[in-house]
Amino acid sequence: MKLVVQRVSHASVDVDGAVTGSIQKGLLVLFGAKDTDDKGLIDYLVDKLINLRIFHDSEGKMNLSLCDVKGDLLIVSQFTLYGDCSKGRRPSFIKSAKGPLANELYESFIAKAKEELKSHSLKVETGIFGADMKVSLLNDGPVTIILEKSNEPASI
Repeated sequence: MKLVVQRVSHASVDVDGAVTGSIQKGLLVLFGAKDTDDKGLIDYLVDKLINLRIFHDSEGKMNLSLCDVKGDLLIVSQFTLYGDCSKGRRPSFIKSAKGPLANELYESFIAKAKEELKSHSLKVETGIFGADMKVSLLNDGPVTIILEKSNEPASI
């Protein structure tokens, strides 16, 4: 799984002119799944995401997590994160998880994030899987981090 995490002042996603998710200060997460991914990766990635110290403390250092700053989370599915552009000019999406698996992993990721953030009273908003979405954001910093976890052995 791959997450593109952006620290935002605000972000929203709309489908067919209707807002499906909107947050203020927090993290916009573009979520991509690979064809070899499974639910076993979700706990690690959700924990890493919500405890990632990328918000400024009183001294201007990145020492605070989403929970520390009481930020919100907007999760948007993005199968193109596994686009392979190494050959030709058109990306190949052969490594991206297919619809049913990708949707299952996306929904499981959202459920785990909501479960973990419930005790902090933080909002988790989403896009709509498979929809043509328009994402708007004000990147704060800008700060953009890529988190990735795989079941595949590391190549040498």
